[in-house]
Amino acid sequence: MLFGFVLVLLSIAFLVSFISFFLHGQADQSAVNSLTDRDEPVQNWLGKFGAYLADLFIYRGFGIASFLFVKLFFLSGAFLVLDLPVKKLKNTWFWDLFALIVLSILFGFFAYTLPELGGTIGFEMNLFLQDYIGKTGTALVLIFSIIIYLIFKIKISPDAIKSFFEKKHKDIKEDLSTIIPNAKGTDYNLEEFAVNDTEEEPIEEPSLKTSQFEINKEALKPTIENASEINLEPTIKMAVTPTPDEPIYKEPVKQIIETNDEAFVIEKAEEEDVMDENLAAKLVADFGLFDPTLELSNYKFPTIDLLKEYTSVGITINQEELEENKNRIVETLRNYKIDIAQIKATVGPSVTLYEIVPEAGIRISKIKSLEDDIALSLSALGIRIIAPIPGKGTIGIEVPNKNPTMVPMKSVISSAKFQEAEMELPIALGKTISNETFVVDLAKMPHLLMAGATGQGKSVGLNAVLTSLLYKKHPAEVKFVLVDPKKVELTLFNKIERHYLAKLPDTEDAIITDNNKVINTLNSLCLEMDNRYSLLKDAMVRNIKEYNEKFKARKLNPENGHRFLPYIVLVVDEFADLIMTAGKEVETPIARLAQLARAIGIHLIIATQRPSVNVITGMIKANFPARIAFRVTSKIDSRTILDSGGADQLIGRGDLLFSNGNDLVRVQCAFVDTPEVEKIVDYIGSQKAYASAYLLPEYVGEDGSSVNLEFDISERDSMFREAAEIIVTAQQGSASLLQRKLKLGYNRAGRLIDQLEAAGIVGPFEGSKARSVNIPDLTSLDQFFSNEQNNH
Repeated sequence: MLFGFVLVLLSIAFLVSFISFFLHGQADQSAVNSLTDRDEPVQNWLGKFGAYLADLFIYRGFGIASFLFVKLFFLSGAFLVLDLPVKKLKNTWFWDLFALIVLSILFGFFAYTLPELGGTIGFEMNLFLQDYIGKTGTALVLIFSIIIYLIFKIKISPDAIKSFFEKKHKDIKEDLSTIIPNAKGTDYNLEEFAVNDTEEEPIEEPSLKTSQFEINKEALKPTIENASEINLEPTIKMAVTPTPDEPIYKEPVKQIIETNDEAFVIEKAEEEDVMDENLAAKLVADFGLFDPTLELSNYKFPTIDLLKEYTSVGITINQEELEENKNRIVETLRNYKIDIAQIKATVGPSVTLYEIVPEAGIRISKIKSLEDDIALSLSALGIRIIAPIPGKGTIGIEVPNKNPTMVPMKSVISSAKFQEAEMELPIALGKTISNETFVVDLAKMPHLLMAGATGQGKSVGLNAVLTSLLYKKHPAEVKFVLVDPKKVELTLFNKIERHYLAKLPDTEDAIITDNNKVINTLNSLCLEMDNRYSLLKDAMVRNIKEYNEKFKARKLNPENGHRFLPYIVLVVDEFADLIMTAGKEVETPIARLAQLARAIGIHLIIATQRPSVNVITGMIKANFPARIAFRVTSKIDSRTILDSGGADQLIGRGDLLFSNGNDLVRVQCAFVDTPEVEKIVDYIGSQKAYASAYLLPEYVGEDGSSVNLEFDISERDSMFREAAEIIVTAQQGSASLLQRKLKLGYNRAGRLIDQLEAAGIVGPFEGSKARSVNIPDLTSLDQFFSNEQNNH
């Protein structure tokens, strides 16, 4: 601040000495050389010091252009005194010094007549240029420099000059139209309006027509000789009655409706025109809806040909087997005195459903208890009794086929049910017992829990889920966070990192295989969730779908931090391993995401081999209503996953039960092999991609291990000081505050927060709470920066 006052006073001293130089410079010329002689008188208002300054800057320096130093020193001092960011003066210093040199060279042309205009430096630079490119070349260089200054500093462009003259022309026409109303399209001789002011004859009122007017020529008898004595204004006012060409407001035309009664008249007024002042509607009209896929507008979805065509597909009905099973079911039930009124068989890919209608008076629980007896009579593994079938008045008995058929991924992807599915995140799981393609919407689940014993099809099921989304969603619409503790199951998807994957900044691999990094990623997703909820709050919407529709309709300003929000799907391949190694550190963010993340488009898919209660806890189960159970080894495990039995009766190899509430649906999971997935990711990876993977917010754990906080001062963000001033003024350390105030993206604001933490200005991360601010006011902040500068 003290240095600022010095600069302000110095600028005033410059101004006084420079002005005094042009008044008394000649008289002081000799005194400059005898500066130490106190007897030598000077005329400069600032004494010998002023005479020396003026001689140094004007005569020996840049001439009259040196007055720009007055402006620069004054502004710099004022900014320091008022505690404003001095970096904002960088542009002013550059262009003023540029103007200083150009003006000095320009006035160097007059060095032999008025040397003080250009100064010695201006004269020498002018002479140097003339020696190499001549006077004409020097003049052209100066003209070019002046054009650069006008365009880049003063922002004068040819279009601006053109619009200026057009505006002036328009203003002149409007001024004329106010003097001579309705002169549009008509050329009048102003002499016709001249009236001899000596005449006192009354002027007749002119007769008016609809678009023009006529002037009574008898009343107006001008003479050129006395034109100098004409008073145009009162004459025009008397002779002309203005009739506007286009009135601002028109009375609505009234429509007359005829009736039988002549004394009864009905008038109907037309509707008034409504002005559309909606800026968003205007933007949409001009530019159309915002298209999030525009950056990768040439992206092509993978073709169905990439999926393998299997020859042995399609259900083959073995009538002999069906008849034999039907007879054994009827015989077994009859042995227990249960008569059947009707039986129907529905053949699926791997299981056949026998629907039976028992005779009246038969208790359902009695049939349910005969599950093992029927399995014994049929010599089959995996008999499952559904008593009753929901929505039907029948009892279902599911019997595995002796020769099950595979459901290839190609058959479900190419089905009309999947291709025409109007869902946010459609997933084709496979085919039901009735051989229908089973398609569900992940966005409505909203999270999915998958469990099953080793080798029963979980990894293939995850690949089927991911493949479905790759076939339906553009890279701008969905991002995956892949966690693979096994390190081998999901590594293929590395090839589409810059298309579909999301990761933490400063991490090499997008697919997470280290359990320690999983904790940071999950907490980063919680930060992303909180940030998205802030955006939804600002946009006054309730979910991601409404938000993105509002953003596409250009009703949200990107300068306020708004952006198109892609769906984020978190896939964890082996959850039990995470729970074993991290425990509560993983369970807490997972539970938090499961509870809150649905509305802002973050969806979780968790798979585990061991569905025990210490892995799938009550907190997780409560927030994962959608569950997929592959074959498990015990009824207890089945109840842990589905809250009911049945998963222990599955036959394996992709046979699954899907539950989204109370109903259980048996599905044969679609099979997608590793080479098929490799072809798909190669096809996508070979296309143009984004510059990097989708970056999640940076997260710093309690030990600060996830992000390196040792920032070099030279590597700080250019807006570091401004960010620090905003944080200290608000006494609130949050990235969203910097987003709004500095109009930054979330990732840059997050990096600034990390740098501020490394500098000690803000405290560590405290979950959803804003960080503490360690500096109380701006004065202390200035002291902090001064100390830091001195130390370095």
